[in-house]
Amino acid sequence: MSDFNEISRKMHEKEGYKDPLAFGIARVLKNIKGESIKVDFAVVNYKNSFASAAVILHALEKNGAKLDFNSPEAVYELHDGVLNDALKPFSSLFGELDKHANVKALKCAKNAAKADYRYSHSFEAVFLYDDAKPASVESVYLKLYLLSKNFVKPREICLDGAFGILPNLAWDESGEPYELEWLREHEIELKMEGKYPNIAFIDKFPRMLSHIIPSDNATRVLDSAKVRLGAHLAPGTVVMPGASYINFNAGTLGSVMVEGRISSSVRVGAGSDVGGGASILGVLSGTNGNPISVGEKCLLGANSTTGVPLGDGCIVDAGLAILEGTKELINAAAAMLATLPPIKRYETESVPMETLAKKKSGGYKINVIDGTYYVEAEWLLKILNKTDPDDYESLQYFQKVLETSGILASLRSRGIQDGDTVNIYDMEFEYVP
Repeated sequence: MSDFNEISRKMHEKEGYKDPLAFGIARVLKNIKGESIKVDFAVVNYKNSFASAAVILHALEKNGAKLDFNSPEAVYELHDGVLNDALKPFSSLFGELDKHANVKALKCAKNAAKADYRYSHSFEAVFLYDDAKPASVESVYLKLYLLSKNFVKPREICLDGAFGILPNLAWDESGEPYELEWLREHEIELKMEGKYPNIAFIDKFPRMLSHIIPSDNATRVLDSAKVRLGAHLAPGTVVMPGASYINFNAGTLGSVMVEGRISSSVRVGAGSDVGGGASILGVLSGTNGNPISVGEKCLLGANSTTGVPLGDGCIVDAGLAILEGTKELINAAAAMLATLPPIKRYETESVPMETLAKKKSGGYKINVIDGTYYVEAEWLLKILNKTDPDDYESLQYFQKVLETSGILASLRSRGIQDGDTVNIYDMEFEYVP
């Protein structure tokens, strides 16, 4: 039973056998208590490579592992005996390992070192049989990898409780973790020996680029600190430095320019632009638990805040906040405005013919007293009484009357200057050329 296809067939015939939803081969960093603190998946499989999964499970069972197909997840150590038995059926493929990622990962695990001066390592196979709440650090990492490798989109896989499972760690510039307590305990000797690490940040989640390189050559990330592992970057996404940030279980569904914050559970459609300092709220930051999706070809202006789902082609102006209560606020304001009296709109009236005759014959007087220009005209008083000084159109019409009647020309001939006061029946204004 050395052929892997035969082993796969036999395993599938076993009662209760179940193909995994996803599985991966990983190197797992363990603390001195044997607890997993970091997982590096060399290979991640999603809804495929079932023959490889069967061969690995067969090798595990042969070496005494009790297989469990009823739990949502299973984690098994790949010790030397398991690795040897898993590799034997694939021996015919050793000459073309680049075409068989799972076989290559098993072979590399067989030859790799398993310990360093701080922590021990183990090699593990992690299987997901159902998309349930993760129960281990390994299953959390596998789901984060599925997102960042674009096997699943944000909100398509369950990560409930993941934040509570992952330990809070200090990470150095090489992406290596340190337990905070371990650093406190060994601070003196590390510093005296010149080995104290250059800590870049403290977080439960590592940076995506410490684990995964995008599958395309068009994606750009100008600052690795801006993207957590578990972020979903569709091909062509550009993440600029500055105020940009993409959380886990969030990201883009197409080519998107990101200069703002994409919070957890948020999905942004292709062709959209998240402007500098713009923020799309997550389920824990003001959306009443409702996940936000932004459609395609949307523009979120600089420093805007979006807390409601948007369709395609939407624009949120710079500095504008649209939240769950915005619609209710607008409706309430509209209801209050509806109770106000109607706005009185100014409507122009034609000047009677006899008035026009008076204007042409100089039907007005201009007197200058103490630098103020007084204009008198009985026909103008009627128009003045109908002029609303707070209405732009009304003032424009009054200005036109003064111009066409010759009053403004007469004022200029009398020597009026910019800023001089004009008085028309107690209505005063400054003359502006």
